[in-house]
Amino acid sequence: MTRGFRVDLHPVLMLIAGIIGAASSPADVALAATVEPGATDDFRAAYATPQDIAEGKRLADASCGRCHGPNGISTAKGVPHLAGQRAVYLHFELQAYKSGARGKSMMADAAKFLSDTALVKAAAWYASLDPAQPAPAAATAAPAGPDPVSAGKAAAASCAGCHGEVGISRIPGMPSLVGLDPKYLVAATIAYKSGQRKHDMMKAMVAGLGDADVNNIALFYAAQKPGRAQTPAPGNQAAGKTAAAACAACHGEAGISTGTAPSLAGQDAQYFMAAMGAYKDGSRADPMMKGPAASTSNAVAKDLAAYYASLQPQPPRVSKAPSAADWAQRCDRCHGINGNSTDPRLPALAAQRVEYLEMVLDAYRTGARKSEAMAAMSNVLTGADIKNLAAHYSRQKARAVIYVVLPAKK
Repeated sequence: MTRGFRVDLHPVLMLIAGIIGAASSPADVALAATVEPGATDDFRAAYATPQDIAEGKRLADASCGRCHGPNGISTAKGVPHLAGQRAVYLHFELQAYKSGARGKSMMADAAKFLSDTALVKAAAWYASLDPAQPAPAAATAAPAGPDPVSAGKAAAASCAGCHGEVGISRIPGMPSLVGLDPKYLVAATIAYKSGQRKHDMMKAMVAGLGDADVNNIALFYAAQKPGRAQTPAPGNQAAGKTAAAACAACHGEAGISTGTAPSLAGQDAQYFMAAMGAYKDGSRADPMMKGPAASTSNAVAKDLAAYYASLQPQPPRVSKAPSAADWAQRCDRCHGINGNSTDPRLPALAAQRVEYLEMVLDAYRTGARKSEAMAAMSNVLTGADIKNLAAHYSRQKARAVIYVVLPAKK
């Protein structure tokens, strides 16, 4: 069946994903989408005639088949399938390679000598083909690694000697790590690592930690049941409660912070006083703390420490990291259900080669491939997120696209 028609009027283009036929079931057909009349030049590949498609086949066989396969099904690692891809999207991408917008590459060399009409026909030919079959689940399964909390527990093993097995201090002068927002704990660890916070032992302890280790350790402590530091807290708790009224705006009522400042409830008293002294003498730099610390006497700091040490810490609110299914739902908004795009300008992702999807997502994340929309979506993805997303889409059933032209409304 030919999947393209030339029209001279102002049609509404219906894009129906799925193989349409008498035996089609509802599950085989994706939602229809409409493209309003107007941008005919941009949509030439969608309106290709059977003759255009036949000429596109001859061109593709001569120029593209060596890498992308004789029927647009690639067998080369890192080279995408083109069969069944959206015609308008393919045309746009070929134009980008031809213009040099994608930089120097084999694709740029292949496209630069072809006319735009030739690019249109090649795009129409590939769009007319049946798409690739989904990749087997076993072939795309990412190796299962420990969850972040378990990984954090392993990475935090060296911290237990000072901070307690689950982050509740039993040594005066050593801070408890439970009840702290992970973002704060990550920032504090990085400050020790960079030397912004002066502490030779801490700097040596965290020097070998990677970003993933730091994040996982923070999540591990955030997941533990909070408890007060098991250390002495001399000082007047009642006087400390009165003095703490000035601290509540940042550190929260009863020492439970709801912002970026650390929670202080249940913290080791001696560590609290040492931190106040560091803010006062400038060895720990923080513009927000410099003024309050300078105006707080050692006696008042001692009372504040006793008050906060007496309070029960609470678990921090930790946002659950999005799963692969969560990320896929966001991607499906543009790329169609299960990666079967119904927008001719946006690529289908279903059944695409897994390593190609990984490569492209990483290129958008790093900025090597330019797209404001894709940069905003991908710059928060981790390497694991990219692998899981690529595996997800490579396993989806790809749907061919049939262009059905309806007459314009009278």
